[in-house]
Amino acid sequence: MRLKKHQTLREQIVSSLRDSIIKGELNPGQKLTEPELAEKLGISRTPIREAFRQLESEGFLTVIPRRGAVVSKITRKEIDDFYELKSLLEGYAARIAAEKITEKGIEKLRKINEQLAVLAEKGDVESFFWKNDEFHNTFISYCGNEKLLEFREHMVQRFMRFRLQALSVPGRLMDSVRQHRTIIRALARKDGRLAEAVVLEHALLSGEELAVRVEQEVKKQTAL
Repeated sequence: MRLKKHQTLREQIVSSLRDSIIKGELNPGQKLTEPELAEKLGISRTPIREAFRQLESEGFLTVIPRRGAVVSKITRKEIDDFYELKSLLEGYAARIAAEKITEKGIEKLRKINEQLAVLAEKGDVESFFWKNDEFHNTFISYCGNEKLLEFREHMVQRFMRFRLQALSVPGRLMDSVRQHRTIIRALARKDGRLAEAVVLEHALLSGEELAVRVEQEVKKQTAL
């Protein structure tokens, strides 16, 4: 595990384990125990326990009381269900937002997407993830439905693992930047139907690419 000194101990453990799972260094079903990690890192069990709980809330781990945790498995159905719901929510929000978004909002989206392009060039998945959230939250906020935004935030946080792994698919970062440009053009034209269609396609494509990657990983593990 590689810990980053500028973070709290819990954040360091969360970040390191999350990266290891996304990169495939920790495989689905693999067990993690508090005593083993505490001994390896030379720390108490408390921050490890807290990190396990956070990673469980994000879908990365399944905590087993008094036994530690295991890396959660991802199924095709879970991916399909999540991205279907995400696409419907964000597509609807984009259609309504197209009627209400201001020129200032369009410019903010363009600026964020320019920053995303730089991060894509660097291959910085984690920073891209958070900046990508800002892009989506910006146009969704213009739909004016606070409950929708709140529900979407809860949903995407719970399935953070899917989204991070989807962005880790080779070429996905720059694809997202290009798709964002299409979304911005639709919103700038006040074309709600087009904005909805593009956002739907954007979300479903991410889900399909992730599903294919997960199925490939499962076949690889089965062959070992």
